[in-house]
Amino acid sequence: MRVFRGHSVPLAVPTVLTIGNFDGVHCGHMALLERLHSLSETKRLLPAVLTFEPHPREFFAPAAAPARLSILREKLEMLSALGMGATMICRFNEALAQLSARDFVQDILVHALSVRHLVIGDDFHFGRGREGDFALLQQLGGEHGFQVEAMREVTVQGERVSSSAVRDALDAGDMERAARLLGRPYIIDGKVVHGNKLGRELGFCTANIYIRHNPVPMTGVFAVEVAGLAAYPLPGVANLGIRPTIGGVRPLLEVHIFDFNKNIYGAHLAVRFLHKLRDEQRFPDIDALKAQIALDAQAARHYFKRMQ
Repeated sequence: MRVFRGHSVPLAVPTVLTIGNFDGVHCGHMALLERLHSLSETKRLLPAVLTFEPHPREFFAPAAAPARLSILREKLEMLSALGMGATMICRFNEALAQLSARDFVQDILVHALSVRHLVIGDDFHFGRGREGDFALLQQLGGEHGFQVEAMREVTVQGERVSSSAVRDALDAGDMERAARLLGRPYIIDGKVVHGNKLGRELGFCTANIYIRHNPVPMTGVFAVEVAGLAAYPLPGVANLGIRPTIGGVRPLLEVHIFDFNKNIYGAHLAVRFLHKLRDEQRFPDIDALKAQIALDAQAARHYFKRMQ
């Protein structure tokens, strides 16, 4: 998949296009992208995505913006895996926010992305003050020679799939519900970095994974699987949070992989969160923390045994 930053350089080939933030790339997004890929084969067009950085809600109200489910790298990896041929990342700034709906279509969709067929969610709005809607897109499509279709909402077990619903599930610690909405376990990936080596002192060596999610959509202790070290995922237990007992500030992901003792500094791992064991908490001293970590590891092992 080719990635373009900004819309100053037009794509050389016509596209079947979708537009959105695609935070988390959940089941609803996947249904839309599958439709896009199918159309691309039928119409012999390049399947392309237009997305924004930062998220518009981060631009308009940064203090109230929700935690991201996926950072840009994770999102691009998932879009590529779903067969997209190109993704254009438009910087969401004051100039883009003030672009009229008609200019948005003319400058970006037609000129930069050579759109021939557009697939959008049924609640999509665009342009200055969200003035553009599906009806206006159909009108402008007729003027510029592209077709427009809307995807209806996707439900799972009677629940409408959305990024907000996934965040609610993660915040509540309901990893099973989050997995249903996402179509897979929730995943955070990152590079293994050097830490303070406290895990060794506690008897549980951990992989400290640097993450760019800040804030994180959830905190706590989880039973996890780790991909990137073997031909199959490895089970373990992880803490995601600020580590209040040792005075942490920035979120960190620490993973203890069961029955594993290799030097993996620099490795890029994907951590799948399967089940929440408890909330993150502050302990009175290191001995109390060590005792709780042993209980957490035991609980995670028991979870995997039950899942066999």
